[in-house]
Amino acid sequence: MPLPLAATVSAGVAWMAWRAGTLTLSGAVAACTVGTLVLYGTGWNGGAVLAAFFISSNLVSRIGPQRPLGQLDPKGDRRDIWQVYANGGAAAAGAMAGPPELGIWLVTATLAAAAADTWATSLGTASGTVPRLLGFGRTVPPGTSGGMTLIGSAGGAAGALIVAGTAALVTGNLAMVPAGTLIGFAGMGVDSLLGAALQGHFYCQPCDEASEWRVHRCGRPTVLRGGVRWLDNDMVNFLATAFAAGAALVFWRWLD
Repeated sequence: MPLPLAATVSAGVAWMAWRAGTLTLSGAVAACTVGTLVLYGTGWNGGAVLAAFFISSNLVSRIGPQRPLGQLDPKGDRRDIWQVYANGGAAAAGAMAGPPELGIWLVTATLAAAAADTWATSLGTASGTVPRLLGFGRTVPPGTSGGMTLIGSAGGAAGALIVAGTAALVTGNLAMVPAGTLIGFAGMGVDSLLGAALQGHFYCQPCDEASEWRVHRCGRPTVLRGGVRWLDNDMVNFLATAFAAGAALVFWRWLD
């Protein structure tokens, strides 16, 4: 797709998303960048996969209360610049990585992982089921990084399937359904593992609340209580999608 057309379409969609309240202003700018690169590198096929992720993830994110009981200092339902790049940055890079056939595969795998994580978090939290650390460990409050439920895991598989199924539909490559879903689900697992083992855990002393961020929503700096300081939720999401890109690339080379 010509670059001017890709940029125009992406800017229009990002503007509508900002007006609809699903993106902050910075998130809209980031979404325009991601959309432009995906459309430029993979055309309408990649755009359809990106739309499947964006629409389904925003819809499922609105299930249940905006701040579920026990969730640790969430940003809210409007995605900012860091959330957009964390979920779509790897897809944008993948779209420009090589021929369109490889690009659409990398876009599919990375967005399947991002969708799986979003669906798992939203459905798992809204279900009211008490999560366990990595699914088998001790119980943790809803929204805790690394916490998993059966309902959330099933939702994660469904989210990855929607993205992979869309890719198969627009490309005619049915192999994308099982492969994309599996890689997306694996990316969700990596996200949970990093969240449980390495993600920074913080505490806001004035508010007496746990947090996943170096600055609490009240605006005050938090205190590190465990994990790696720079590894916040957005970085964990990015690393999970980067893992999915790597797995997809290995799969592509194996099939070649």
